[in-house]
Amino acid sequence: MTDQPAPQRSFWRKIWEFPLVALIVALVLAMLCAAAVSVFNAQLLQPKIAEPWPTIISSIGIVVLSIAVYKLAIRKLGAKKHDDLPFGPALKDTALGFAGGGVLISICVGLAALTGVYTISGEGQGTDLVMIVFVAGIYAGFFEELLLRGIVFRWLEEMLGSWIALALSSLMFGFLHAGNDNATFFSSLAISIEAGILLGAAYMLTRNLWLAIGLHAGWNVIQGLWDVPISGNDVDGLVQARLEGPEVLAGGGFGLEATIFALVVATGAGIWMLVRAARAGRIVKPMWSRKGNPITAY
Repeated sequence: MTDQPAPQRSFWRKIWEFPLVALIVALVLAMLCAAAVSVFNAQLLQPKIAEPWPTIISSIGIVVLSIAVYKLAIRKLGAKKHDDLPFGPALKDTALGFAGGGVLISICVGLAALTGVYTISGEGQGTDLVMIVFVAGIYAGFFEELLLRGIVFRWLEEMLGSWIALALSSLMFGFLHAGNDNATFFSSLAISIEAGILLGAAYMLTRNLWLAIGLHAGWNVIQGLWDVPISGNDVDGLVQARLEGPEVLAGGGFGLEATIFALVVATGAGIWMLVRAARAGRIVKPMWSRKGNPITAY
């Protein structure tokens, strides 16, 4: 018997499966999910249900709807079919990531305390716990990772390779925070480096989104519980604390994400995972270097 040649794809199928086209279609589908939840929240929940339930329901709703749309459509886009939200490792990887994110930001808080820029003055009122857990944790942790790592990074990587995709998606992620309260050029650049590398590396190492989702959510939630601004957004946590001192140490109102502490701690953890990913053969070459060879990193 002789091997049969692989069937040739039609011109329009090549266009449909091109990474940039898949990226755009996936982004549109994800944003439609967000828009649908937003309309549902504004029209049906808020007029009828007292706070904080609309926030809780809409945060959970966008996760459930996004998973459904991802499973039904987004994972089937592009030439390389891959499921970034497999249910098998979901609980373990998310829990591991949440713990890891909490430890990393707590190390930053500890370093800030040791240098005298972070001080606890009393017990917090905890009035923002719903926002911290459901918006900064569940919503931001899941939906931002789906957009930036599960869609933008994934298909940029298929087209441009891992390193260029990591750089571009990291910069995009960081400067999407430029409109936050107390944001500066340095704070956006810091998030690009520390969080972009950390979360991108988590995706590259595991080849699914759950570890990155857990890291993102754990970092945000524990940061808020320490009464540290979450990406510039002031919150009321479990303690009442102050960040005062040089901007490079105290963040200048944006929080610890705009400090040398986060740059060293989070970036260091991200580089460690990048090294592990490279050793495990999880690096994707640019499409012009693959010369038609299939992607084997995942």
